[in-house]
Amino acid sequence: MKRKAEKSPLVVAVAYDQLCTFEFGCVVEMFALQRPELGVPWYRFAVCSAERRTLRAAGGITVAAPYSLRILEQAHTIIVPGWRDADEPPPPDLVKRIRAAHDRGARICSICSGVFVLAAAGILDGRTVTTHWRYAQRLQQRYPTLRVEPNALYVDEGQVVTSAGSAAGLDMLVHLVRRDHGPKVANLVAQRLVIPPHRDGDQAQYVPRPVAREDEGRLARLLDWVRQHLDAPHSVASLSKRASMSPRTLLRHFRNITGLAPGEWLLRERVALARDMLESGRVPIGEVADRAGFGSAESFRRHFRLQVGASPAAYRQRFMQR
Repeated sequence: MKRKAEKSPLVVAVAYDQLCTFEFGCVVEMFALQRPELGVPWYRFAVCSAERRTLRAAGGITVAAPYSLRILEQAHTIIVPGWRDADEPPPPDLVKRIRAAHDRGARICSICSGVFVLAAAGILDGRTVTTHWRYAQRLQQRYPTLRVEPNALYVDEGQVVTSAGSAAGLDMLVHLVRRDHGPKVANLVAQRLVIPPHRDGDQAQYVPRPVAREDEGRLARLLDWVRQHLDAPHSVASLSKRASMSPRTLLRHFRNITGLAPGEWLLRERVALARDMLESGRVPIGEVADRAGFGSAESFRRHFRLQVGASPAAYRQRFMQR
């Protein structure tokens, strides 16, 4: 006797009055479209309303959500795509049902200011989270038990995943697909969306800071060159000489543009290159450290584990493209 096929996991997006249209659209694009070409059971998708009325959304459109909050009882993944006002408490019924879903093991995710709904539900206490850099200080002050990471594009705490503003939501959504279906499927989805499979760096690089256009151009060319020569040794002295800047000017502009010191940025780029090589499976692990410029296998393992949370061998085993 054949076993009845299990249903695909249900993803539910929460809609509300004054809905953040872009963030909501990202969730719809990722999970509502059928993707038979991927060869995996894709998600079921539903939209529920946090309020019993016709919902207005940014851009002058209205949304009629087909489900009430009761469908959250069935959801495997719940996504809150922003919240209309970080200073406005979310509806009590939404808070209660988010908490109940979390207690039964559902995965709860937020984009941008949606983290305030999760925090109000009391499911973030003691966790590391993120939000749009504009809201980070307010979130930390209001919920001091949280560890707010103001620069992260997204933070995966297992059952709870939070992302920064707007486009960072796409980074998080691709990450969810990567967790559920592996890197090959996530890469194909990202390719269809015309975005990188994983975007390294942090949102500090997007905080506006004044930099002279000439210096910005020189630094951009320097960063492009370094990415092509990550296996070579680099120092502040060598980088400033190549950029025709004094070391002091280089350090100031580097942090203004990237949000990082040169050494931190270089380390992240090397880890990103190492991840690509490990996922491809074409480069032996013993050669990855040299090609990415770590200098030694010990340094490679230490820095990779610190940034990625897994050893290079474990990462390859989990994410290598088949």
